[in-house]
Amino acid sequence: MKKFKIAYLYYDLMNLYGENGNIRYLEKKLKEQDIDVKIDLLSIPDKIDYEKYDMFYIGAGSENNEVLVLEYMLKQQEEIINAINNKKFFLVTGNALELFGKDININGTIYEGINAYGYDVYPEKERIVGEQYYKCDLVPHNIIGFQNRNNVMSDNGDNLFKVIQGVGYNYNVNFEGIHDNNFYGTYLLGPLLVRNPYLCDYFVKEICDYLEQEYKDPDTSGLAYKAYNEYLLNFLKDLNS
Repeated sequence: MKKFKIAYLYYDLMNLYGENGNIRYLEKKLKEQDIDVKIDLLSIPDKIDYEKYDMFYIGAGSENNEVLVLEYMLKQQEEIINAINNKKFFLVTGNALELFGKDININGTIYEGINAYGYDVYPEKERIVGEQYYKCDLVPHNIIGFQNRNNVMSDNGDNLFKVIQGVGYNYNVNFEGIHDNNFYGTYLLGPLLVRNPYLCDYFVKEICDYLEQEYKDPDTSGLAYKAYNEYLLNFLKDLNS
């Protein structure tokens, strides 16, 4: 049985909106592929071995916790960037995406980010709250999610989603999220993978390829798929009404 090791980073500080559901659902789907999943819960003051794990997950947190985590992550900036360049899997949701940029404005204070990518983060006049509807080239099914953020970011170019309805990096850009190597980052909450089971299946297939294991097509009659289809149908009705 193939093994897959996941580091759930700052699980206690960056877990607003039930974002730990992403890891629980991904674990379930990987086990259905007969993959032995090992998840380590890591936080301050753990020193993280970025060579030890196959995947890293970090979710949304309060702005105060975001600053705490950033200060700690900067101590391993080189290791983080190397892990991204070495095609380790990263799934980053909510304002955790801001940590990987260049300069981050949080409550009027400018912080240096991890600088894995060149975008800047700055506050918007009004908080962005609401459901989002996106297109994604990785899967044939459109993406649904929720945003609750005060900041926006400059366009990075390594886009993950195209906006159909909602807000992108900022109000002037119709793209959102980062996809580079095996790094996937988005402001979307939900949890993302639970609300978008077809996107989760994409990750599972990519992980199977990474482990050189045959991928078994999932049973799409389950509750997660039914919930996705029902929500999407109702959303489109409201959109067109």
